[in-house]
Amino acid sequence: MALNMDAIGKPVGPLHKDYTWKDVVLYALGVGAGFSELDYCFEKNLKVIPSFAIALIFDALSQAAIDSGINLKGLLHGEQELIFHNPIPPQGTLTTTGKITGYFDKGKDKGALAVFQSETVHNNGQHLFTSIVTLFGRLDGGFGGQDRKTVPVVFPDREPDFVVEQTPSPDQPLIYRLSGDIFHLHVDPEFAKRSGFDKPIMHGLCTHGFACRALIDSFVPGHPEQVRRMTCRFSKTLYPGEPIRTLIWKTADGKALWRTVNANNGQVVIDNGEFEYGDIVEDKADEIRFDGKVAIITGAGAGLGRTYALELAKRGARVVVNDLGGARDGAGEGSTSAADQVVAEICSAGGQAVANYDNVASAKGGENIVQTALDTYGTVDILINNAGILRDKTFAKMAPENWQAVLDVHLSGAYNVTRPAFRVMKENRYGRIIMTTSGSGLYGNFGQSNYSAAKMGVVGLMNTIKLEGANHNICVNTLAPFAASRLTADIMPPELFNQSKPEFVAPLVLSLCSERSVVSGNIYIAGMGYYSRAAMITGPGQVLAKDGQVPTPETIMAHMDEISDLSGGKFYWDLNDQMADRLQFLQPTTADSSADAPGRYKTAAQVFTAMPDCFAADTATGLTVTFQYLIAGAGAWICDIRSGACNVSSGRHPEPTCTLEIAEDDFLAMINGTLLPMEAYTSGKLKISGDIMKAQLIGQLFRF
Repeated sequence: MALNMDAIGKPVGPLHKDYTWKDVVLYALGVGAGFSELDYCFEKNLKVIPSFAIALIFDALSQAAIDSGINLKGLLHGEQELIFHNPIPPQGTLTTTGKITGYFDKGKDKGALAVFQSETVHNNGQHLFTSIVTLFGRLDGGFGGQDRKTVPVVFPDREPDFVVEQTPSPDQPLIYRLSGDIFHLHVDPEFAKRSGFDKPIMHGLCTHGFACRALIDSFVPGHPEQVRRMTCRFSKTLYPGEPIRTLIWKTADGKALWRTVNANNGQVVIDNGEFEYGDIVEDKADEIRFDGKVAIITGAGAGLGRTYALELAKRGARVVVNDLGGARDGAGEGSTSAADQVVAEICSAGGQAVANYDNVASAKGGENIVQTALDTYGTVDILINNAGILRDKTFAKMAPENWQAVLDVHLSGAYNVTRPAFRVMKENRYGRIIMTTSGSGLYGNFGQSNYSAAKMGVVGLMNTIKLEGANHNICVNTLAPFAASRLTADIMPPELFNQSKPEFVAPLVLSLCSERSVVSGNIYIAGMGYYSRAAMITGPGQVLAKDGQVPTPETIMAHMDEISDLSGGKFYWDLNDQMADRLQFLQPTTADSSADAPGRYKTAAQVFTAMPDCFAADTATGLTVTFQYLIAGAGAWICDIRSGACNVSSGRHPEPTCTLEIAEDDFLAMINGTLLPMEAYTSGKLKISGDIMKAQLIGQLFRF
């Protein structure tokens, strides 16, 4: 059975799990605890080994494996990352939700990877942990997908600081499997032989539990609640009863690297281990975290981009640091040093980052930036379009090459990176995108016509992407930052430059990048501790045409003050909303409410039955449009118009051009002429989504 590509991004769960102190103790016994660690095995003052988290979400993991279509005969647990937000209580009910974020092809006869990420919440309301699992399908390689590149874990070139020796029982899998992983590979000799093993093997996660105990004992003995993060890769199988040795290197305060080896032959059975620990910060419920999220920041080698990258990584994000490393005006060949330095800063602080040096000004460069995220981390959740250059000249002296170069980086650059990132986000049904505009674009600035035009252009780009991403949980916002950078070093007064730290801008950006943020389509201004929103406001206007006559220029001039008045101005979400208000002025103000009005319909079904006969084919030449009607009290109906023909059927269309929602009584009143369509729309009785402009055609297409 082939991997199920449709499973990517689809929710797994919510799945609920009840557990008691007996489950906690059974797991502890399954990973080798005993009288020497009685706090794990005795209900009095019971403490939970953090790696118990995997046993608690095994149902979700199993469902993900089934949904993925992985051949279960070749299924192994490849990698495991656990991020702990709060200690696991000794009993309760858990709710887990997750999704498969992607597949990676190692090649024919080399297997495939499926990545599953989940979040688990306790019934006390606490977010307990994030799990990121990489499933290895030994028999699923060669499906034509891309492989994943990862940043190697570099172990110190010295002896480990701790060596913990342990010997699992020959019967260890028989105990461990009672915590949920009842896969036959660990108990059935015949199944194990058919899978290529001499006998049943240890659960990799059982050995993982042994390692967790060793790490706790080395750094926070007696305090498992201080474990913050544990990640590793399962590299070799281990048979029950074989002794193991966990090698541990402390790399910084609260951080360590580790691996577990077979003490008999020295083979590494668990590799690339990372461990983080420390005191729990109280009241972390409101802390914005990005654990498991992948962020791309363009132009992140210095200034604002560097600050965004450092802050996101500090809060758990895996960051692609893009920077061409060129001059301020975009000239030169570029350099790798800017991006590399930021990556080094992040990694030295215990974060995860990878450098990219592509130029956003080309479509290929944009694709490569996103591909770096996919190759390294498997997905893209956050994109901050921050890269920029300056080539200031007065408009009269603005040479075409200087005009185009700035547009290529700022406007086309935003397109070049956002387009491939948007495709990934749409597939995953999640994304947060930040565009970068400027006060120069919003308000104008002498000598920056190219920069102003590009920066206003990204606002227009946002205005459309926000609509196309709305149904896919993709939020897009635009920031006008006021901060010191190399682009503003000789523009801002020195005293102002020194006060304008990028750190004052970053909090707003991180807020908008959070999964908690649901705002989209807004423009924000940030700098020096000041935050506000900017918007384009449309005044109420004046209707100056009388009886269909075109007004004269003199009439316009006479009413220019009223036309220009923004009192009572309105913000419009999209063109459709603005057009609806504008068209309202052109609609008649009354409708025929006579009970004897012709063409009287009694039910919505009658209307849709009659619709093909009322179709004015002469008005539909070259038109292709699908109307979805959702009639409360009368069901769903599809009206499909193409090639001059009208087809009507009941049901729902997967991708209608526009959707009209209305109660049956109001629908009949509108068709029968007693309720004007515009009146129904502006009163809220008629709701239209999708391409509302196409809905304006209905009055021309049908003659009821």
